[in-house]
Amino acid sequence: MPEPAKKRATYEDLYDLPEDMTGEIIDGELILAPKPSTQHSNTAFTLSSRLGPPYRFGEGGPGGWIILVEHEIMLGEHLLVPDFAGWSKGRFPGVPKENWISIAPDWVCEILSPSTARVDRVRKMPLFAAHGIPHLWLIDPFAKTLEVFRLQSGKWSMLTAFAEDDKVRAEPFQEIEIDLANLWIE
Repeated sequence: MPEPAKKRATYEDLYDLPEDMTGEIIDGELILAPKPSTQHSNTAFTLSSRLGPPYRFGEGGPGGWIILVEHEIMLGEHLLVPDFAGWSKGRFPGVPKENWISIAPDWVCEILSPSTARVDRVRKMPLFAAHGIPHLWLIDPFAKTLEVFRLQSGKWSMLTAFAEDDKVRAEPFQEIEIDLANLWIE
């Protein structure tokens, strides 16, 4: 006897999530992840404090970007919540009526954790590529690495990888140097 068809997740399903979980919808499936760890939160805060002044406000950098943290992005039928999503100001759609933004960002960054790395790499990376997002960073605060990808001919090409206490200039934010040592908690 065939298994009954699974109900496709809808946005309304997100309203019933426990407060300690984040939800995304990929291929009609509700994907749950726990709230970020201390390492994850530290990496996110530090990266935000490095990118915000030069790229959002033009302080010591070119400005011209809107960067949001853990904001809902609707790509076709998929609702994704990357750790960071950035748009050049000319492409940012403004404040939407809905909670999500349906214009693909120019850059996304995922901070990997043991509970999210597989979904980030196997399920979300192909969706980011399919929707033409040109830049992707994967940061692993446990392995202390940053992988930098560029979309080329519809596929991800790893431009470079950094580790430990490397000093980084990575597109699309190559105008500033990021000291990776600051992203990690010992």
